Amino acid sequence: MFSIFPNPQAIAENLSTLLAKKIRSNPTTILGLATGSTMEPIYARLVQKIQQDNIDMSQIKTFNLDEYIGLPPEHPQSYYQFMHQHLFQAAGIRPEQVTLPSGMCTDIEEECVSYSEKIRAAGGLDIQLLGIGTNGHIGFNEPGTSFDSLTHVIQLSENTRLDNGRFFENQDEVPTHAITMGIQDITNAKEIVLVATGSHKAEIIAQLYASDIDEQLPASVLKQHPRINIFIDDAAAALLPVQAKKIV
Repeated sequence: MFSIFPNPQAIAENLSTLLAKKIRSNPTTILGLATGSTMEPIYARLVQKIQQDNIDMSQIKTFNLDEYIGLPPEHPQSYYQFMHQHLFQAAGIRPEQVTLPSGMCTDIEEECVSYSEKIRAAGGLDIQLLGIGTNGHIGFNEPGTSFDSLTHVIQLSENTRLDNGRFFENQDEVPTHAITMGIQDITNAKEIVLVATGSHKAEIIAQLYASDIDEQLPASVLKQHPRINIFIDDAAAALLPVQAKKIV
């Protein structure tokens, strides 16, 4: 379950190769995408492969995990802007191929219901990329979120807001709520790849390895998925027992 690489660049090379191969073999691939610094080298290397190999991206569709409530798409810290900057623009992915939750919608309940329905109507996610929070959240599904949840509004924990505060000028600017795919939306994906890098993720990765499947550790639900890969670097693997490690 845990594939261990020497550094984030090695993960980016391996995972971007996997994604490029999937897109070449199925030009209508439905991608579930994540944001955050962990994903930046992965998207950067994927863009290079798309450009170098002239991979056709014109038919894919993308769905993002989440978006902050209260941030318009043009806000520099919105997840739309993150994706536009790190993937969509350089990869030639057009706006009509992209779906993200709206953080500025007038009817949040309707937006949540509609988002899960859009994923189902598209045929479901072929592959979902995930990061993991230091408290075990996936998407913005904080500890205690039901494994049966669909897209919903979540109040961000103080731990998550502190983790994300480095992207804002001051902590007061960090949104308190977000719209996120639910855990059921995520686990319905045909394949899932979770990525964790850095020593600050070592403790939660060790907890994930040792834990039972428990809603207090949202990422633990992935243990029952039939096609889950967890890509981590040496630093994130530091607290794992030897028998858990598959060195790549």
